[in-house]
Amino acid sequence: MTALLDVDHLRTFIAIAETGSFTRAADLVHKTQSAVSMQMKRLEERIAKPIFERDGRASKLTEDGERLLDYARRIVKLNVEALAAFGDEDLSGRVRLGVPDDYADRYLPEIMARFSRAYPGVELSVICEPSSELMKLIERDEIDLAIVTATKSSPGAETFRQERLYWVGSSRHSAHAEEHIPLALGRASCAWRVAAIDRLDQANRNYRLLYSSQNAGALSAAVLAGLAITVLPESGLRPGMRVLTSAEGLPDLPPCRVGLVRNPHGSSALTDALAGHIVQSLDNLSEQAQAAE
Repeated sequence: MTALLDVDHLRTFIAIAETGSFTRAADLVHKTQSAVSMQMKRLEERIAKPIFERDGRASKLTEDGERLLDYARRIVKLNVEALAAFGDEDLSGRVRLGVPDDYADRYLPEIMARFSRAYPGVELSVICEPSSELMKLIERDEIDLAIVTATKSSPGAETFRQERLYWVGSSRHSAHAEEHIPLALGRASCAWRVAAIDRLDQANRNYRLLYSSQNAGALSAAVLAGLAITVLPESGLRPGMRVLTSAEGLPDLPPCRVGLVRNPHGSSALTDALAGHIVQSLDNLSEQAQAAE
């Protein structure tokens, strides 16, 4: 009988393809870099084709690697769906989820739809707060699970998704061309704000903080009105927005990592079930975004 592809190997392969790095992928899948390299060696041996080639310091997919990536995503997706289909449908009770409003509009509809269909007897309570506030709610045992922007200030976050972070302006205005770039950013504790200002300072670009708010909708309104520019992950882009690059004189930004933080005061089947659906839902969103490119 022909040996089958290992799903765990495929998950690691997808992480490398999406990050372009064995090192960053190792962090995402919680393995050592040597374990990741061994998995990819075995995967290449299994299909008898090279799937990576070097592109400077990055790992680039070969033509066969590109072909495998499509199969890998479908296999992993079906695996997660199969396990969810045979989950404990009799689960009941209440589970509390925290999510920043930056992610809520894009992520929550898919998460809530899938979870409610799988567990109709469970009450899902959602609170929207910035990542820093959600960490405090976790510590105070006021929520069971949180989706956060994973940074050094969010210890214990299980990073499961990485997106590019972009400078964003209005597609109908040119606020970025002003001598002192007007910015609309989050509060002082916001990781994206810290990254944006740090990169502007390093590039010696003049700027002025015009709007500061923890509400993503308010910041987007300022951008769409042409009053300022902001920083957003790929999933946060909206119609009417324009991605600004080095061609407009703006420095590159670090990637945005999204993670799950679990309540350390105790775990439950409900929390585990919700965490599984969140990862599954965001994988689907990633595939949709790639299909739209």
